[in-house]
Amino acid sequence: MNQAWYRVALAHRDGPPTLAVAPGEHLGAAIATAASRFKESWPIAVAPANADEVPLGESVGKGVVVDKGAAVELPATTTRWPSGVIPSLSVPAHKLAAIRPGWMRHTDGDLLVIEAQVPGEVVGEAFLGVVEKLPVADNLEVRVLDHHDGGGPTEVWLTPRLDVKKAIRFLDDQDFELIENGHVELSIYLRKEKSTLRLSEHKTIVWLSDDPDTAARFLGWVNDAAETEIPEVSELVTLADVAHFHYRPPRASTRQRMLARLNSMKLRRVG
Repeated sequence: MNQAWYRVALAHRDGPPTLAVAPGEHLGAAIATAASRFKESWPIAVAPANADEVPLGESVGKGVVVDKGAAVELPATTTRWPSGVIPSLSVPAHKLAAIRPGWMRHTDGDLLVIEAQVPGEVVGEAFLGVVEKLPVADNLEVRVLDHHDGGGPTEVWLTPRLDVKKAIRFLDDQDFELIENGHVELSIYLRKEKSTLRLSEHKTIVWLSDDPDTAARFLGWVNDAAETEIPEVSELVTLADVAHFHYRPPRASTRQRMLARLNSMKLRRVG
């Protein structure tokens, strides 16, 4: 596969953020390459590299990272975003600062819809922690989105009937393919309760239910799983509200391999 070059802003435990230019077969690979160049660093924003930032000659395609040094125009944030989605370098610092943990109700007729945003570094653990609390898990839906590997129709795959333990094992075994992948959205159905638990493509945890009395229970699960009190907010600003990029981790499969893997695991394509 051809490699592309990306500008990757990295935060550090000490000192100002750094701008690096790194190659990768996809954005997630470039982010990992850039982060590996600097100890105890994590990505805070990205953008495609400019042509004049890409090294020429023998350096091309060999994983070279160009250290652009600290720059005052980099985002003034040390936020750790969830794996799979990251803001653009074009987003102003004050907009990034507005993306904070919180939860709010959304209006959708009589349907209860609660969306919770937990700290980015604990999204995976928090989602699995909520799954562990579910009284039942009838089916798990994997939605492979149309921006996975540059395009293709959104495909919806459904597991056979399972239970909570099987759902946790399935998700834990495929964490980098599913939970950490920004091209995937997950839903778990509780059919008797007429409720759904969802991990959105922007890595918020969403509860949808015909029963409004499940609100307090769900919020308790989220707080316990995140190991912190997630506050109610009047406006929930998420990565969906700013310019951003989706990516898959380096170990995650290409789109075609993922679809083949879902089929081999006996999931059924339903949409």
